[in-house]
Amino acid sequence: MITTIAWKEFRSLFASPLAWIVLAVMQLILAWVFLYQLSQYIDNLPRIQQLANPPGITEIVVAALFGFAAILLLMAVPLLTMRLFSEEQRNKTLTLLLSAPVSTTEIVLGKFVGLLLFLALVLGLCVLMSASLALGGPLDWGLIAANSVGLLLLVGAFAALGLFISSLTQHTVIAAFATFGALLLLWILNGLVQDPSHALLYLSLMKHFDSFNRGMVDTTDLAYLLLFAATFLVLTVRQLDAKRLQA
Repeated sequence: MITTIAWKEFRSLFASPLAWIVLAVMQLILAWVFLYQLSQYIDNLPRIQQLANPPGITEIVVAALFGFAAILLLMAVPLLTMRLFSEEQRNKTLTLLLSAPVSTTEIVLGKFVGLLLFLALVLGLCVLMSASLALGGPLDWGLIAANSVGLLLLVGAFAALGLFISSLTQHTVIAAFATFGALLLLWILNGLVQDPSHALLYLSLMKHFDSFNRGMVDTTDLAYLLLFAATFLVLTVRQLDAKRLQA
């Protein structure tokens, strides 16, 4: 049942003009960033080669591409999650969905997986652009793999939070702004907290992505991103259970 709901949600995203616009704009921006970083690397190559331990093209171009993709997805995910449950409530179809012979857990996971499949297209674009650099020389595939895993976990955390906020209101605009505000706060904690050992710093999603962006798969960061997504998925299930009892 989760697969059926996920596939239906994935197809419904492509039926929305907003999703096509978001995907097209993101692809254009990421392609521009990739080409810009590549041109900067080529222009500075003579100076880079003079360094004692020069960074490779993967560290300079690919890491920057995935880092920018993370910020771009932070702004795009609220536009995609805002309609998942808010629109259902506004159109009065959520009651029908909750009355179906399917558990709220399956509904939430189905919508989450469907959205994650859509967002994986952006990740796939980043991987393909990174892989194209292999035509010009060797790449650090470990760094690419770490960034891919980190970005997938990060957007999963974004999507889970957006899904929960969407279940709280029937107004899609409010859901979008609330999700963006929450994600923005969790991002800027990196700059607000100066003490590297401060407890608040560990709440920052981008801080936990940084290690992946550097090519390191830290189990602490891995566990945090997974627990973050799981927590908000559970909260969404509980929110829908409460609505089902009220129906």
